[in-house]
Amino acid sequence: MHNLVVSGYYGSRNGGDEAMLAAMLEVLSELDPKLNITVISSDPEDTRRRHGVEAVSWLDMPGILCVLRKADLLISGGGSLLQNVTSGRSLYYYMGIIFWAHVLGTPVMLYAQGIGPIYGSFARRMMSWLGNHVDVITVRDHGSLEELESLHIHSPHIECTADPVLAINPVGREAGHSILKKYHADGAKPTVGISVREWRGWMHYKEVLAGAVDAIVRELDARVVFLPMQYPEDVKAAEAIAAMAQESCTVLEDEYTTSELLSLVGCMDLMVSIRLHALIFAGVMGVPMIGVSYDPKIGRFMDSIGDRVVGNLQDITVEELMAEIRHKWNGKESFRKKNAPLLSELRRLAVRNGELAMEAMGRNR
Repeated sequence: MHNLVVSGYYGSRNGGDEAMLAAMLEVLSELDPKLNITVISSDPEDTRRRHGVEAVSWLDMPGILCVLRKADLLISGGGSLLQNVTSGRSLYYYMGIIFWAHVLGTPVMLYAQGIGPIYGSFARRMMSWLGNHVDVITVRDHGSLEELESLHIHSPHIECTADPVLAINPVGREAGHSILKKYHADGAKPTVGISVREWRGWMHYKEVLAGAVDAIVRELDARVVFLPMQYPEDVKAAEAIAAMAQESCTVLEDEYTTSELLSLVGCMDLMVSIRLHALIFAGVMGVPMIGVSYDPKIGRFMDSIGDRVVGNLQDITVEELMAEIRHKWNGKESFRKKNAPLLSELRRLAVRNGELAMEAMGRNR
């Protein structure tokens, strides 16, 4: 039996990251049903309950060292762990886990990582050294490949694959319809989903989204529903936007599982999102999408499906956003047809992450 340890942003009630873990476990378990997996988590009990795997607290260093010593492979990922834009301290934490695995002689795979940006000469030197001492690196976009090149990381086997969530299977829409019915947001009207996040206390993008809510309701005669990817932070951001809008909209106020979020996104006619994994969920469920960027990873994903972001949080306008909404709204079917083969290829690449992990464990055995 192979022993695998997974390090990532798990147990923090972030729908996108929990979906990543679910998708990784789905792929890896299909490749090796007897795989013994332990996840480093900020809430081990929640991780055990959600995913049915062993878990150890991210603060329990003796426990982490114990499972690393027994492991055939450490997976660091997926997600944007190795960057210091959203947090400076987390970069050193995730690099520290990789370092201890190296000290203990445990092979390391960076699994579908979104690398960078990494600022500061010391952080970049540390990342360069560590990156050249892992065994396998897969990244989820070409921008991350460029970041590896700028860090002079060349020693491991490196492949550009895709975000792990793109390997997850689509789900039925029944659960989503049931949730919308509970909020009196079901029926024949078309629906636009919006996924937001709080970012540095900025107000401009919230005012723009409030203006877009009003325009969507008035021009398209559509319902607007806000979906929380991280609970409860995204609910608060959505409520602030809803309070600024003149037209009524629906803010979903509960915490949802990966399957429920996928089902909800599948009930949308169009998805507008600041959150990366709400966009990826839209791809999985065949829903046209519009991305608004707060981080390079949003643009990188949109590029991977031959699209682009409509703007960023600092400079987006209601006029620009509504022009893109009208464009996607009037061509929903053509966008679905165009995206289908691209997303099928990305799904294949997402599964490739798991195949490379199995190869790395096989070599270690």
